Amino acid sequence: MKDKENIFNTIPDLKHVEEFRPVSHEAFNNIVQNRRSVRVYTDEKIPAEIVEKVLDWALLAPNSSNLQCWEFYWVKHPVKKAKLIEALFSQPAASTAQELIVVVAKLETWKENRKKMLEVFKKSETRIPKSAIMYYEKLVPVAYTLGPLGILGPLKRIVMALTGLFRPIPRQPKSKADIRVWANKSTALACENIMLGFSAFGYDTCPMEGYDSVRVKKVLELGSESEICMVISAGKRAPNGIYGPRIRFTKEQFIKVL
Repeated sequence: MKDKENIFNTIPDLKHVEEFRPVSHEAFNNIVQNRRSVRVYTDEKIPAEIVEKVLDWALLAPNSSNLQCWEFYWVKHPVKKAKLIEALFSQPAASTAQELIVVVAKLETWKENRKKMLEVFKKSETRIPKSAIMYYEKLVPVAYTLGPLGILGPLKRIVMALTGLFRPIPRQPKSKADIRVWANKSTALACENIMLGFSAFGYDTCPMEGYDSVRVKKVLELGSESEICMVISAGKRAPNGIYGPRIRFTKEQFIKVL
């Protein structure tokens, strides 16, 4: 008999239901189509409450194991903002922007956040499957711990390879590089929420990867366990803010039906 508490390969009977909110696909299409990488902005300010709402939406993005491995730095201080713009090579998308948000992937906060998940489970009024509790108590540390100087990485690589001969098994993370990929994947999902959120309010954005990461970290006072995922500028597009029509290659090049 299958373990009814095993959330990994059975459907748990949790009795939790959430209603789907009415949406308009036409409105969403406009939001997506309006989102362009804008390089020049006007002087029109963005109300603070709109930025706050967009950041709230960022926190609702899906993420790996709900470990929420991200931080968002809304840089408002004039001196810090000036230094950040300099670290962004003073490109117009940064220097003309009304707001700059640095999105950071955190490589080590899974340790703290898995404990927070367990605390939420303890306070929950609904039944939590034992396998979910075990996941955060046992499996998360095993999966993400690499040991001092990554010493456990080679061992994990061997174990995963041998076990994978007999059954499906998660193959990552087994190195610091894997952890970096893991954290940035979830954080990038939040970036899309930010950009679409500003678009929904009628404002524009530009995701920037052109920056001096050392200087950006210095502005934010970040350590080695923080990765700059991207910097997102926001504002109202100037007439010359978009440098050309959107270019996309053929659908067949990217979408494969098997």
